Amino acid sequence: MLKSALLAGSSLLLLAGCATVPAAEPAATAPAVADAAPVAAAPAVPDNVLLADWTGPYGGVVPWDKVKVSDFAPALTFAIDEQRREYRAIADNAEAPTFANTIEAMQKAGNRLDRVTSVFGVYTDNLSTPEIQALDKEWSPKLSAAGDEITLDPKLFARIETLYNNRAGLGLDAVQDRLLTRTYESFVRNGAKLDAAQKQQLSGYNQQLASLFSDFNAKLLADEGTFTQASEAEMAGVPADIKAAAASVAKDKGLPAGTYAIRNTRSAFEPVQTFGTNRALRQKVWTAFVNRGDNGNANDTNGLISQIVKLRADRAKLLGFPTHAHWRMQDTMAKTPERGMDLMMRVWPAAVARAKEEIADMAPFARAAKITTIEPWDTRFLNEKVRKAKYDLSEEEIKPYFQLDNLVQGMFYSAGRLYDLQFKENTGTVPVFHPDVRTFEVTRLGKPVGLFYLDTYGREGKRSGAWMTSYRLPSDLTGRDPALVSNNNNFNKPEAGQPVLVSLDDASTLFHEFGHAINYLLSDVRYPSFNGSQRDFVEYPSQVNENWLLTRPILDRFALHYQTKQPMPKALVDKIERADTFGQGFQTVEYLSSALVDMKLHLLPGGVVDPDKFERDTLTELGMPREMRMRHRLPQFGHLFSSDAYSAGYYSYLWSETMDADTWAAFEETGDPFNKQIADRFRALLLSTGNQTDRAEAYRQFRGRDPDVTALLKRRGFPLK
Repeated sequence: MLKSALLAGSSLLLLAGCATVPAAEPAATAPAVADAAPVAAAPAVPDNVLLADWTGPYGGVVPWDKVKVSDFAPALTFAIDEQRREYRAIADNAEAPTFANTIEAMQKAGNRLDRVTSVFGVYTDNLSTPEIQALDKEWSPKLSAAGDEITLDPKLFARIETLYNNRAGLGLDAVQDRLLTRTYESFVRNGAKLDAAQKQQLSGYNQQLASLFSDFNAKLLADEGTFTQASEAEMAGVPADIKAAAASVAKDKGLPAGTYAIRNTRSAFEPVQTFGTNRALRQKVWTAFVNRGDNGNANDTNGLISQIVKLRADRAKLLGFPTHAHWRMQDTMAKTPERGMDLMMRVWPAAVARAKEEIADMAPFARAAKITTIEPWDTRFLNEKVRKAKYDLSEEEIKPYFQLDNLVQGMFYSAGRLYDLQFKENTGTVPVFHPDVRTFEVTRLGKPVGLFYLDTYGREGKRSGAWMTSYRLPSDLTGRDPALVSNNNNFNKPEAGQPVLVSLDDASTLFHEFGHAINYLLSDVRYPSFNGSQRDFVEYPSQVNENWLLTRPILDRFALHYQTKQPMPKALVDKIERADTFGQGFQTVEYLSSALVDMKLHLLPGGVVDPDKFERDTLTELGMPREMRMRHRLPQFGHLFSSDAYSAGYYSYLWSETMDADTWAAFEETGDPFNKQIADRFRALLLSTGNQTDRAEAYRQFRGRDPDVTALLKRRGFPLK
């Protein structure tokens, strides 16, 4: 949403489009924002389902069943024009600026465009087709320009600045003062004080970036739409449910019977890497996966990345910052790249040391498998052998107890005990955007607070990974209609009637994304902008929620064997607990190498870079073990190059996990993971308040001090320093 994006340090929450614009010059279509003319009176709203108010239960729901792709272009055209009229009315108001007629009026503006873009975002992320990608290509720069029109409007900013400079005498309460201050700082950070020529240049940069982000998305989606073909013999060792999913894909692709098609996505890649005994197939699948966007073909993203990094550096310089990282981190808890780097480098040496120990543990199993040199396509396979030997524990021993439907009920149960949230399935009673989507009514203490959409399975046209989306969030100013939120995953869809069994990692991901949903379902803020949070806080609620997955109440009630329906035996639970820190070196190095490369890339002052060479050189400098690769290599790093959202911000998972580990320690100290007193304070101080209060201060109120990295190191089994 535009309002949240403005306060999050970006001029617009960009949707993906697809046009490569040379990085050397600003786009010729940049709007003359300094001389915006008054706009004519509002016309009647056209008959277009995307423009109509949402109707039905829960304060109105998205009419997915009526949306046509052809509706988007006219809807976006009208909604952008309407937003322009609304903001021009604020800027041109002849009355002296007040908090109500300027700041609160801005909070109410652009709601129709927010609705249209929220629906369009689902089409680009969950339902992408060539037709949608063509719309993306056309509209992303236009949406960027629409956001810049607001941020760079001198008359609008003059009203904001007048209020800011006189804020001490306005009689504002703490929440109003925070909103005014953050609005002013966001406008300044995004160029409001530039001169007219500089604004033109800035808007050009933003439009070019919007196009390049879109192009990156399209290329990555194309590579993730490929597959590796395999025979029955090659699939030796691969779990039956993964084979069944690969057989289903092969059937859909028209491949011969007895053939398997392994999709080029993480959920299909990792089980083959972990269990496949055919080393040649592991290498083939690994190569396809880690080289997404890096094959020198039409889907190669290196050229796009070079342009994006250069444009970001040029934009940062124009805005008065030494690098893109310094610009992006102005509105974070860390505040500076140095603080983010400091945290990462406190953890990195211990992670590398532990990863090398874990690789050494693999050596005897490599010899037994006649592997003379351990390669990256061997590590997951050998790691599983080590776990079995050390702890008599295998992922395949766990999976029969991790049936997806039961885990969903387990995460609902957990939210009920902790936060009094109740979930009741109502699939089929409200429209959905795909037949696989399930829906749930959410109540708290008997009052409806939301509608939860669950889009579980991977498919072509859906981007990889897992994420949470909101379509509407309540606030006192704009209305308390229930929140509309969704979780999106990419689990392998089984044949009809077969259970969905997931790995421990996938189960953690399920709980992680649900933590985001809980955060927004509990949101209780005065102004809509405060529904968002700083980048290095936003992952905190979701990472905390992962902890409840392996608590005894969840395992005892919901980790039921899919055939016998018996709960997970205590002996198996005990083995999982003993192996809690197993593989933490490998996992931490995979993640942290990506975060460090991201930060170092965006600390380049000139932004001139060969992405592949930069990645290789940086990993060498860091001492990355040769047997490993980054979790996200640059050519496929959608967090960084599909928008500005996580650029110079991938460190935020570690920053958030520091708070998460310290928060979990608060529960553990009581001896009760469902301690209601702690949960109530966590909800009241941190979950429900969005960004309405300073996040660092809110954490201090909750914990009595700043977060302590010791809890993170202890959790991962690293030496305490």
